[in-house]
Amino acid sequence: MDRYFRLIDKLKRERTLSAAEWTDLIEHRSQELSEYLFSLAREEQGLYYGKDIFVRGLIEFSNYCRNDCLYCGIRRSNRNARRYRLDEDEILSCCHEGYALGLRTFVLQSGEDASFTRDRLTNLVRRIRSSFPDCAITLSVGEWDEASFKAFFDAGADRYLLRHETYNPEHYAMLHPPSLCAQNRRQCLWSLKKIGYQTGTGFMVGAPGQTPEYLAEDMLFLKELNPQMVGIGPFIPHRDTPFKNETAGTLELTLFLLGCIRLMLPKVLLPATTALGTIHPEGRELGILAGANVVMPNLSPQGVRKDYLLYDNKICTGEESAQCRDSLERKINAIGYRTVTDRGDSLNL
Repeated sequence: MDRYFRLIDKLKRERTLSAAEWTDLIEHRSQELSEYLFSLAREEQGLYYGKDIFVRGLIEFSNYCRNDCLYCGIRRSNRNARRYRLDEDEILSCCHEGYALGLRTFVLQSGEDASFTRDRLTNLVRRIRSSFPDCAITLSVGEWDEASFKAFFDAGADRYLLRHETYNPEHYAMLHPPSLCAQNRRQCLWSLKKIGYQTGTGFMVGAPGQTPEYLAEDMLFLKELNPQMVGIGPFIPHRDTPFKNETAGTLELTLFLLGCIRLMLPKVLLPATTALGTIHPEGRELGILAGANVVMPNLSPQGVRKDYLLYDNKICTGEESAQCRDSLERKINAIGYRTVTDRGDSLNL
């Protein structure tokens, strides 16, 4: 066991491991090793961010999607999904509500909805930037060409989230339709960084077909890309997808990888995701104690929250925005941290 504790120490010291070392560490993790890892991750988090947990307002503005990813509840071929899209005024109303709650970052997320063209999204970003000049605007709207990414950036978007899901091309092909490929996904991320976005990526933990070797590739890619944000969460099956009978990813492995990412990229912004809270009632709090420092309460209108279901049993679909934020704040305070509602830019620049 001493070998694996030494690997954790090496990760903290050198901020990297080899592919073989990552695989070995992931395969031989234990509760005792995790507790040691989390203690170091909290130290690193405290060094750069103190006890601050940044709160972002999430607006899920459309669940239409042109893609047919095998794991996703809003995939194109899911005829049971109740589709919706918010118009610009409805989205601005969500921002006003979030601003009144003190939030200074808005995360606009959707499926790849063809109705939201480049021009329409550019205009939306411009309106939000004009109305909320002191706020950060984060987009999470899938793959576009570099010119479109640049147009969104020039209109006022600061950050872009695009999870690579899995680095390995063969594994990527298992999870996605032939129209999507891992290489293009990664190229989008490099384009975002070149343009100047604070760039976020991430991957599913426990996705069907995933191996420790694949996870090692994911970790090496994170090190190479050096993003400002990393979002990981457990795979959770959705009843209306081809993966409905697959086993969900575990809290334990997700937390372990969160701790590893904090040691590898100590200045990165690292969300404790809704998916963590879905698989365990204290999942987000445990994520923070493993090294995460971002939470994203939902600002979407209550009437549509239950329709943006990427996976089954998603939490907080019935709460009002203020309830969602207040509940999170109480839980975060209870474990010794404090919520911060300013822009909270990444220090990993």
